[in-house]
Formats: sequence, C-alpha cells, structure tokens
Amino acid sequence: MGLVVQKFGGSSVATAERIMNAARKAIRAKQAGNQVIVVVSARGDTTDELIELAKEISEHPPAREMDMLLSTGEQISIALFAMAIQSLGEKAISFTGAQVGIVTDSSHTKARIRNIDTKRLREAFDAGYIVIVAGFQGIDTVGNITTLGRGGSDTTAVALAAVMKHPHAGEKEKRRKGERETDVACDIYTDVDGIFTTDPRLVSDARKLDVVSYDEMLELASVGANVLSSRSIEFARKFAVPLQKRSSFSDVEGTWIVPEAEWMHEYAVVGAALAKDEARVAVIDVPDKPGVSHRVFAAIAEKNIAVDMIVQNVGAGKKATIGFTVPAGELHATLLALEPVVAELGARVEHEANVSKVSIVGTGMRYQRGVAQKMFAALAAAGVNLKMITTGDIKISVLVAKEQGAEALRVVHQAFALDKPRIGAGLTVPPQAKKPDGERSEPSGSRLQKEILQRLSSMEEIVVSDVSLDTDQGLVFIFDLPDVPGNCSRIFESVAEAGIVVDMIVENPSEAGRAQISFSVPRADVPKALKVTRDAVKKIDPATKVKAGPDIARLIVSGIGMRTHTGVASRMFGALAEHGINIAMINTSEVRISVVVDRAKGKKALTVLRDAFDL
Repeated sequence: MGLVVQKFGGSSVATAERIMNAARKAIRAKQAGNQVIVVVSARGDTTDELIELAKEISEHPPAREMDMLLSTGEQISIALFAMAIQSLGEKAISFTGAQVGIVTDSSHTKARIRNIDTKRLREAFDAGYIVIVAGFQGIDTVGNITTLGRGGSDTTAVALAAVMKHPHAGEKEKRRKGERETDVACDIYTDVDGIFTTDPRLVSDARKLDVVSYDEMLELASVGANVLSSRSIEFARKFAVPLQKRSSFSDVEGTWIVPEAEWMHEYAVVGAALAKDEARVAVIDVPDKPGVSHRVFAAIAEKNIAVDMIVQNVGAGKKATIGFTVPAGELHATLLALEPVVAELGARVEHEANVSKVSIVGTGMRYQRGVAQKMFAALAAAGVNLKMITTGDIKISVLVAKEQGAEALRVVHQAFALDKPRIGAGLTVPPQAKKPDGERSEPSGSRLQKEILQRLSSMEEIVVSDVSLDTDQGLVFIFDLPDVPGNCSRIFESVAEAGIVVDMIVENPSEAGRAQISFSVPRADVPKALKVTRDAVKKIDPATKVKAGPDIARLIVSGIGMRTHTGVASRMFGALAEHGINIAMINTSEVRISVVVDRAKGKKALTVLRDAFDL
C-alpha cells in the first residue's frame, strides 16, 4: 500500500463546489489502494481578511496572537473538507497541526518544524480514514499555536510526506522482518497546470515545464517564482520525496520536481523569475578586516530576517562595501538592526526600496559559457540598468528599478528562447526522469538511513553537505565604473570573445552613479582577462581602475536551505573571523554560499568551516 499526500491551496477550496471536487480526488486516491493525507489552506481570501481584522484592533498586533488568529482559517477548511468526504460516503477525520503532532520552534508567524509524531496519523489510517490536516500551522514545545509563514501549507504537506516515507527508529524491527518502506508521493494542487518557465501573468508565452530538478526549483522559488515555497522543496530534496505540482481543476499531469539528470545539462536556462518587492541595502566604507561581515549579518540574523543577494567586493583603500537585499517589508527592521553595528564600525548605510530582482536559473550554466554576458546584453539592449549582480552555481540574479522589473523579465525570457519547446518543456522526457520511485530517488546504505533518522528528529535544521576549496581561480576588480546600462554587457562580451570562462560575478554600487565589479576566472587566464578588461574599460571611462588578484582561494559551502536559514551566513563568517581570516568577496545562492579569501589562508579556512559545520 502506498501513501499519497494531496495539498489544496486556498483557491482550490474557495467554494463548496471546489471543496467537493477536491474531495472526489482524495476519494479516488484512496480507492486506488492508497492511504491518503489531505493538507488544506485557508479558503480564498480568509487569511487576508483575518489580517485586516487584526489591523482594525492594533497596527502592530502581537505575533503570538496573530498565530492564534490566523490558524483559525485552516480549521474552517479542514472541517468542511472532512464533511465533504463523509457526504460522499467515505470516512474522514480532520486534525489541526497541533492535533496531528507537528512540533515547531517558537518563532511566531514564521516557525520552523522540529519534528512530527506520526502516531495519530497511523491510528487514523488503521481505522480506514482519509486524514485531513490543517496546513501552515503547528505547536511549540510549551503548547503555543504557531504558524509557518508564507507557503506554510506546502511545507506542511511535504513534511508529512517525508516523515511518512522514512521509518522512525521504533519501526526498525518491522523493516528487518522484510516490511517495505512506504511508497510516498506528494501532489501540490493549485489553480494552474504546473510550473512555467516564468509567471504567465507577466509573460504570455511562458511554457509549462514537465520536469525540473530540485535545485533548479529551489533557486526559482527563492528568487521570486511564487509556485512552491522554498522550504517545501528543501524537505522534498532532503528526504527524497517525489513531488508534483498540478491543477485541482483537471486531471492533466503537472510538473515533476526530481533529482538532477544528465540530460538537463543541455539547457543553460530553464526558467526566469521576478521578485517585485525587494529592498537593497549597502553598508559602505566598512573596515576591510576579519569579522566585519560577521557582525553585520549576525545583527540581521538575530532578528530572523532572511537576506537574499549578498555581495561584497574586494575593498579599496582598506574599505569595502557589503550589499544585500531583503524583502521590502523587512527593510525597516533591517535598518534598525544595523544601526548600532554601523555606528561602531564608522560606516554608513544606503538603501533603496523600489527595486526588483530578475533571475535566470538552469543546471546547464555549469557547463556552458557566456550565459551572464547574454543576459546582460539583452537587458542593456532594452535600456535596463543593473543595480546589483550576483551569480550562483546555477543562477544569475540582477537588481533593477521596480518599474523596469516586468519588462526585464520578458527580455531575458525571450533572450533564452524559453517560449520554445524543448525536452522537459513540451518535448518527450526520458521515461526514468518522471515519477521517480523510492529506489532511484533515494540513496541507500545504513549510514545514510542513520543520517535520515537524525534529520527526522530535527526536520528543518540546516543541512550543510559539503565545504570545498578552489585555489584555481583569480579575480579581476573594476573600481568606479559609470553605473549606466550596457557597461557590464560590454565588459563581459569582451571577456567572452577572448574565450575566458567567468565564474563568480559581483556588482555592488559604491558612490552615486558609480559601481564596483569583481569577477573570477581561471588562474591561468588572469593576465589575459586583466588586459581584455582594461581595454574594454578604456572605451567606457579612462578614469575607471582595473586590478587583478591571482592569489585567492574560494571556499564554497553547499547544502539545503542556505538562504532561508538566517544564521548560516553569520555562522560561516563568524568562524572565519574567529581565526583572523578576512573575506574579500561574498556570493550567495539557495544551495551555496561562496567566499573569497587570501590564497595562503585557503587550507586553514577549509578546516575552520568544516569544523564549524561538523563535517
């Protein structure tokens, strides 16, 4: 017998007719021989209405009481859903997050799941019930109701699938006697047919994806593709849960999120995303010495604010600029958190609220050159200025003016022909890439099973899988470049034409109208890259300075949920600071954080970070 977890969003249960339609899907899954868990969100605009009610009472309602209030939306949905199933002749029982055993930390309005007790679920299955669970909520260790924040119902669904897929320690005896592990699938039902190359509301020729990898989906979700929550994908990847996003209004197959496959490497870009409401913060003239980055990000992490694009350029004149983005709604809290640190460092803060982030994502970036240049050229041709650049292993993000965000998205979508059919998006996918079974998608071995059991006991803790050292790169630094559309494109077009592969790229505003750019190339290509860049810069502004730094080491921390766990960067920077290792450059993505340090300290930094993350 298998187990199916079905999650229905607010639009899928907004009316009685839609609830009945969703209930029939749950019943069909049970009649096919599966145990069924249904996770539901609050109906329609219920959550927004509850927030407005709270604001009528208080402009800043206490977080604990907001959780108490907002959790009632899902309680309405689960009761109605259970009634619908019962009216169709099947047994159903509804549970709140607390009743079903979802235990979280005490971070009200954005709690993280610690563990789930499956006892009550299993008892309900033994009694023949379809189980209806309230998404978005849990209970902390002292009995307070908590909510999981944005996308919390997706997170609930995949977490339940994960905990039911893998045996708890108490079930080891059953497995030794030959009982098979549960086959689990998780379907996220929404009002669209699946995941698209970009938001079809903004780009009319967006194409539906049939298959996308866990890491690509993580990056897309983190950079503004509001299709699945990052945390739900983290669970799916961490616990090898087969995940599908599909429509609740039809039986058309949706989009499968699966492990990375070799055929995916043919495509440099699989999707583009726009995060409309971002804020840029620049901490300018910070001392270029060990510990500074740690102090900045520790102050922010203490307030549980998730930082996204983090860029730090190599310092000039013993001063550096640290730039990063936060959600626009978190800007005020971020500035308050920074005040004492900035005063102590003798630095200053600049910020800009009306900005948007445009990103492209694809595993093929690892294997193809010129991707960044192609993106920059397309944006330059459209007159879009880049306020910040950061690159990851499989992602490139740029910050643009908010009023240019939608146009920038359309431009890059067209530049990479994302509207055209390809394998995994309209053309036949290798059969083994869809519907991954447990044997293919989940690694085996007793050591791994032990690791998974440990993860289940602290489900949403950060999982750092590797720290690596790269000493084969060098840097090129550009100081005081005029900050106008097209300049980045001209520079990287020249570098690409010279046959030089660029890895990390960081652009940070310095003073008004000027920018700093740092990028890494193979160490052997540093002299050539320096000459090509100087030649390109002379044509733009002879006053712009270009330098090279061949003696660097790059440290790469890889894992799951690097961005959503607010303390990871702080922990990494703190460990290096404690050992007197200065950070010259920072670059982040959802699955990696990279820092550049002096080459002579590379091996020491590797040991320090492996110790910091218990590797």
